Amino acid sequence: MRRRRGIGKVFLEKILNENHGLPCFCHGHSTGAAITLKALLDPKVVASIVGATFTSPAVGVEPSHPILVALAPIVSFLLPTYQCNSAYKKGLPVSRDPDALIAKYSDPLVCTGSLRVLLHADSVTDPDASQKLYEQASSTDKTIKLYEGFAHDLLFEPKREDITRNIIQWLNSRI
Repeated sequence: MRRRRGIGKVFLEKILNENHGLPCFCHGHSTGAAITLKALLDPKVVASIVGATFTSPAVGVEPSHPILVALAPIVSFLLPTYQCNSAYKKGLPVSRDPDALIAKYSDPLVCTGSLRVLLHADSVTDPDASQKLYEQASSTDKTIKLYEGFAHDLLFEPKREDITRNIIQWLNSRI
């Protein structure tokens, strides 16, 4: 039986083919960072990219209450299309900039609808888990910058230009 390639790998192949010979970097935010980190466990993916950047990676996220962890698969099986009320409507602290929030949640690629039973939307990821990820990462070419007092979505914060500039400088120094 042929093994299916994940959508992330298909997307990476598309990017590499369309930009043949150019260095490839990955960026992931929050859950996207966790997905990117999982992809980086694949030696073929690691061989294809030059580096990766992450903002507020969803690593070290504590599981929900044990009862919810036990019930979630059952509810998911019995009610596979059931949707929970979206946490986005409750004003999660993703940015302190009201205009940036409007821009973000007006983007059709940003999830704003109801969440399925097994999805988890955390309010803030754990900077200690990011520090631990940094310390345990096998790469010798790595940098960490922890921003205190900022909300979850750093690229939508009032100081986003500074954060973006830091990421671009990191990328440029590796090209």
